[in-house]
Amino acid sequence: MPLFNTLVDAVAADESYLEATLRPAAAQDAFTGRLLGCLLATRAQRAALRDAGREVVLGIHRSDYMLDAPSGKFLQVELNTIASSFGCLSALMTRLHGYMASGRISGLDASRLPPNPTLEHIPDAIAAAAAASGHVAAGGVVVMVVQPGERNAYDQQWIQLQLWERHRLRTLRMTLADIAAGGQLDAASGTLTLPGGQPAAVFYFRAGYTPADYPGEAEWAARELIERSNAAKCPTVAYQLAGTKKVQQDLAGPGVLERFLPQATAAADAALLREFFAGLWSLDPADLAADAGGAAAAVADAISRPEAYVLKPQREGGGNNLYGEELRAALQKGGEELSAYILMQRILPPVNRSVLVRNGQWQEADTLSELGIYGTFVRHNGSVLLSRTSGHLVRTKTATSNEGGVAAGFAVLDSPYLLE
Repeated sequence: MPLFNTLVDAVAADESYLEATLRPAAAQDAFTGRLLGCLLATRAQRAALRDAGREVVLGIHRSDYMLDAPSGKFLQVELNTIASSFGCLSALMTRLHGYMASGRISGLDASRLPPNPTLEHIPDAIAAAAAASGHVAAGGVVVMVVQPGERNAYDQQWIQLQLWERHRLRTLRMTLADIAAGGQLDAASGTLTLPGGQPAAVFYFRAGYTPADYPGEAEWAARELIERSNAAKCPTVAYQLAGTKKVQQDLAGPGVLERFLPQATAAADAALLREFFAGLWSLDPADLAADAGGAAAAVADAISRPEAYVLKPQREGGGNNLYGEELRAALQKGGEELSAYILMQRILPPVNRSVLVRNGQWQEADTLSELGIYGTFVRHNGSVLLSRTSGHLVRTKTATSNEGGVAAGFAVLDSPYLLE
């Protein structure tokens, strides 16, 4: 994960690249357009922070993979740069399965469950960013940006608890509407003060990744207010845009990765990362007309064999992709609207027989699993303070389900069990 951490940071720092790459998608997708507009509107504030030596960047990423049975390789599904959830509950799942494998269930060996340090690493990264922000001595707090009526509060609560117990950092849970109503930005210093008078040291987003999180202009005003502040943000809007599907597709193109990797090792690092890339194609009409990267041929094949592909919009949170006949119909219709999507090779994982427990009920079913690897990253100006692999997540779902989100109701949490 440190290599992906480096890649995200470099891509996010190149705002001209983000603007050029996302412009076609932004023209067709209003949500991407608003995020890109926020990036452009706050450029001066970010430059001022860099000039003052106060730029603090916090990344809590998760790179998701599935084992592709035909190739025998793990291929990347996506790279999450905002609200990478279930880290803490995954650590607890490791403990639960370790308990069960310690003599409670015959034939299992607890030592074959790999360590899962997310419960420590994620709060430690947030605390490092808070310290670098310079606000802790003045009573600065971590603001966890959450959705109204948040359903995943228990995963989040463990982060709050660990921030207090390990670092004596207070956490405030606020929605974007709360921040719009009560946040005050000092334009001269960049300090954003909260309703209780505390300065914000870190804004840690567990919301803001879907259009539903911005029902009105107040929420967009809050996002821009946060972006203009000198608090550390996880993520900045640039980091969020660096995690879009369009950027994922573009980075898979010839020579693009090398632009963002350390020059001394760029060729070797790019070759390593490409080992995990599935087939990805642009649906921008200009790319299709030029057959850039074989895009036109891939579209023709997808119309003929829709079961071998997935159509992905610029969305997070599960439940947004198009498959099968819906995919075929969208590609046959064509038009500028397709610029809001990318076309991706469908990863075909092996099917396993499993027992799933959800809402107190168990069922035995044919299942597929997805592995997520967490990475944490903190940079203060030009100095990387922290970059490490920070644990894992396994989600298992029934083999008949196209989507894989736990919070969206498609999957359950699981653990890897190493055989060799």
